Amino acid sequence: MAAGTLRPLVAGNWKMNGLAASMAELNLIKAGAEPLAAKADLMVCPPATLLAPFAWASKGSKLFLGGQDCHANASGAHTGDIAAEMLKDAGASAVIVGHSERRTDHHETDVQVRAKAVAAHRAGLTAIVCVGEQRAQREAGDTLAVVGGQLDGSLPEAATAANLVIAYEPVWAIGTGLTPTPADVAEVHAFIRTKLAERYGAAGAATRILYCGSV
Repeated sequence: MAAGTLRPLVAGNWKMNGLAASMAELNLIKAGAEPLAAKADLMVCPPATLLAPFAWASKGSKLFLGGQDCHANASGAHTGDIAAEMLKDAGASAVIVGHSERRTDHHETDVQVRAKAVAAHRAGLTAIVCVGEQRAQREAGDTLAVVGGQLDGSLPEAATAANLVIAYEPVWAIGTGLTPTPADVAEVHAFIRTKLAERYGAAGAATRILYCGSV
């Protein structure tokens, strides 16, 4: 399948924002999703506290829900963490893993990200695996080397086009006011596509790739 024929996915990460009153915003998103659903899959990734009520309110709609992170284990003594199985039980169909803020703020390694992606697949969730370079790495001309290393270390061996999405997020373009050009993004997306096809064959060619960052 050619990349141009893939069904688009638009996913919004709410990060650490949203309270019960945010249900009003969800209702607006649901209404807007209806006419767009024929063209693209639409997803909201709210904080874990809102996932279950959002899932209940979204039943019968064209809107998918995702979690923002998960633990590698299905259960255990991990205070404050949430398992992929819990996200699935709450109504999620996907989970973000390896977000730059998790990699930076919580010092998550590629090995840990990979374990979380495996956990997502174990629970029946799509893993949205984030990769991207810091500003100094881009300025040094190391973007493709950094992204390639993250892909090599973060992706499960058994991934498929149905349970994997790659999100390219140039870290230097998140909340900084700096914006990559379309050519910048296209170069990295083409590199990611080549890496996926080399590793997964036809499944890699059919895996969706997102852009995350300032636009």
